[in-house]
Amino acid sequence: MKNWFAFLSLIFCACSAFALPPEGMVYQLKSSVVKIRVILPNGHYGVGSGVVVAKDQVVTNCHVVRNASAINVIKFGESHRATSIKADWQHDLCIIGFDGLDTTIAELGVSKDLQYEQPVFTISFPNNAPKPLTTYGFIKALYPLDDSVIIRSTNDFRMGASGGAMFSDDGKLVGIITLKSPGRNAFYYNMSVEWVKRLLDQPALEIPAAGQPPFWDAPEEKRPYFMRVIQPYQTEDWPMLKKIASEWAQAEPNTTEAMHYLAIAEFNLKDYAQATAHFQQLYAQNKRHSGALYYLGLSEIAAGKTQEATKTAATLNEIDQESANLLNEKLKVVQQTNCQTANC
Repeated sequence: MKNWFAFLSLIFCACSAFALPPEGMVYQLKSSVVKIRVILPNGHYGVGSGVVVAKDQVVTNCHVVRNASAINVIKFGESHRATSIKADWQHDLCIIGFDGLDTTIAELGVSKDLQYEQPVFTISFPNNAPKPLTTYGFIKALYPLDDSVIIRSTNDFRMGASGGAMFSDDGKLVGIITLKSPGRNAFYYNMSVEWVKRLLDQPALEIPAAGQPPFWDAPEEKRPYFMRVIQPYQTEDWPMLKKIASEWAQAEPNTTEAMHYLAIAEFNLKDYAQATAHFQQLYAQNKRHSGALYYLGLSEIAAGKTQEATKTAATLNEIDQESANLLNEKLKVVQQTNCQTANC
């Protein structure tokens, strides 16, 4: 079974056009993102990222600090030793308490209000970077979990970025960088800021704190369905994808992503009529679901409905130009083939 990667922090001494947010705002927000350095029981150290969410309180991933014998936050060249920890082991979120950490506090947004294809940007310290780095991307999927959502976006990240910040384009903290799927074309996931808000009110623990594995580290059969569909999707095991997605749709009938993966499996199993119906239903529920529109166009092409596919591509272009370009390329190939066949 392929492993999932929480971009484990630990560096052992071992689409559409993005309207960039104001440079001044991004620069100011960088001061709210810090580097976390931990000392491990084996004598190695690890590095991750964190975000200041209240006075002298920094949120990061629990997998960054779990079982660490010492935790330090580094900002503006100064190192501050952690004095306490609040832990939500299940969601892989820990808030570390420090003394005298005088820097910008991030304004907390609302993860549940995010929309598909909404622009977002992340700030973190990938690869133990000396300065915080920024990536820009879009929301691609929202997976309901425990009264909030897991956020999948196009913002990639590397070792050391765990615990970094995801901001909406108005500068509010909406997610915490956490997890990527296996494989070359990885998916990138961020934890909800709602769980951060809840954690702020929890009692503090002493350091070191022995933690529990997060949801993403559970046995395969106990992981959320959004994780379980990835391997058959990437390996193109369409019967298995259909099986898991069908179970997902039955267990969580209001989760649109369950229908999305079910329809992808149906499309690749050449059940074009059923796939088209499901993609149309999905688009009716979420007008910003670019994946549904893209596959709807493919289904229409496969069914010989090029005029409908052309209209779908035009609609897709309004929310995801990159996917629309891919669909138009496939349309062009089909139209050229049809023209050659008809000797036009």
